[in-house]
Amino acid sequence: MKKAATSAAAKGQDGVSAVEAYLAGVPEPGRSTLEKIRAVIRSAAPAEATEAISYGMPAFKYRGGLVAYAAFKNHCSLFPMSLAVIDQFADELKPFQTSKGTIQFPLDKPLSSALVKKLVKAKVAENEAKKKT
Repeated sequence: MKKAATSAAAKGQDGVSAVEAYLAGVPEPGRSTLEKIRAVIRSAAPAEATEAISYGMPAFKYRGGLVAYAAFKNHCSLFPMSLAVIDQFADELKPFQTSKGTIQFPLDKPLSSALVKKLVKAKVAENEAKKKT
């Protein structure tokens, strides 16, 4: 898969532009799936959350890393950047392949909006708790 956001031209762009450049390089149906995921994350994240490219993937940051997402050849992934968040929703994530830091789902079937919102809100709470200590 072409990594548009890591090109020399994309490195000088602001976070939103870099994310849009990444998404433009993703073939369908992955692009539409990631655009839906991005919109849900944006709606669930605090207004102060920012977008960036992190480790070559679109990510949201809020008091540290919040979540990242990406398309691969045969699946899309959501990276909650927290094993505790994945464990917290283990029952709801049973239909998906998960590992320490990722939730994989089909290219053409995004995670439900409700589940993505729960994951984002749990990670926001985790980040806020870390910053208080």
